[in-house]
Order: sequence, then structure tokens, then C-alpha cells
Amino acid sequence: MSEETIQLELNDSGVAVDLPMPANQRDTVQEVPYRPVEFRDDDLPNALERAASWLRQTQDWLGEAVDVIAVHLDYDDTKGSPYYALKLLCNEEDLAGVPRLVREHDRTTDE
Repeated sequence: MSEETIQLELNDSGVAVDLPMPANQRDTVQEVPYRPVEFRDDDLPNALERAASWLRQTQDWLGEAVDVIAVHLDYDDTKGSPYYALKLLCNEEDLAGVPRLVREHDRTTDE
């Protein structure tokens, strides 16, 4: 049995280059461990809706549910900053697209 290597196409922050990114400029995919994907807004329902939309897009892209380890809600009362900071702590392998690439690799080796 030979060991095969699967190449991941990652950007500078270590996530898949084609991972759906949060649409709002205030929202970010942060560093490891447990890649926090942050949604910042003065209106909590808006932040929650953007998080849900991003989860749906990413789930469609990944081909399975995103492994969200925790949801963290914080606030920032610094003048000029969005008040709410909603963070989804996600499995870094999911954000790198590993499950998707493994399935694609398995499909090509089965043919």
C-alpha cells in the first residue's frame, strides 16, 4: 500500500483559497487554534444572520456540515467599534477544505 499526499491550496492565513469568505468587511476568519470566524455589528440579529448565511455557503462548498466547536459572543464598547463580536470557533481542517479534497481524491482514485 502506498501513501498518497493530497495537496491543499491554502492562502496566507492557512485556509482554502476557495473557502467562502464572510461577505461583510467587518467579518473575518481569524488565526488558529479553532479558527474563529468573527461577525461584528452593532445589531446582533444582523451579525447572527450573516453568520448563518456564511455557514450555509460554507456547508454547500464543503459538502458537509462545518464543525463548529463553539459560539462565543462578546462586546466591544470602544468608541467607533461595532458593539457585538460573534465568533464561530470552527475546525481548521474544515476551513482548509480537507473533507472536500479527500472526497474528490477518493472519487478520482476509484475511477
